Amino acid sequence: MVGSRSWIGALLSRTGNRRHVDKIPDYTMSPLQEERLQRLQERLQIPFDETRPDHQEALRALWHAAFPDVYLKGMISEQWKDMGWQGTNPSTDFRGCGFISLENLLFFARTYPAAFHRLLFKQDGERSTWEYPFAVAGINVSFMLIQMLDLYSAKPKCIPGANFIKILSEDEEAFDVLYCIAFEMMDAQWLAMHASYMEFNEVLKATRTQLERELSLDDVRRIQDLPAYNLLFQ
Repeated sequence: MVGSRSWIGALLSRTGNRRHVDKIPDYTMSPLQEERLQRLQERLQIPFDETRPDHQEALRALWHAAFPDVYLKGMISEQWKDMGWQGTNPSTDFRGCGFISLENLLFFARTYPAAFHRLLFKQDGERSTWEYPFAVAGINVSFMLIQMLDLYSAKPKCIPGANFIKILSEDEEAFDVLYCIAFEMMDAQWLAMHASYMEFNEVLKATRTQLERELSLDDVRRIQDLPAYNLLFQ
């Protein structure tokens, strides 16, 4: 199920390619929007550090949320592959995206546990013989969202990004919830495209296109207004 270590690096570089989306004139943010965006950007700057006790604890918490009845033998263990990490030490997979990708996975597990386990255990639809590795796919979803929303910029430059900033001002957890929605959308695209392991990049690009479209809708003012939000409650 899990491929070579080059798999995640190749996906991260390809999903970071620039895409054409509708640009907007200079966007003026409110003080609250600036504050919320700055806090989110500060999260983006934190690398995963396997020597930090709080980062180790977050990783253990993710394991216990995923497999509450299974004892974790160690931070380096063959068990991690059962969650879709590429090797025995998941810390090596965070290099492409940082600590926020672990926070996203843990938020998903704690906030929408039924949806999280449905995707982790591939419970929906007719699955491929060569399925995508769950945890590594989750890191790629985080990276895709950061690139799509252009979160390293001082202000949004496209309609989806501007609408996200408006949503973020209403709900500081909007990025984490959007991550859960995007993961659900990715899995739905995977099934719709009857995809297999090597087609993951195409699935992720289709997911990004759909999400950009939903974030460009005029009537989306809250994260709950996104049509795909209901995927979390199937």
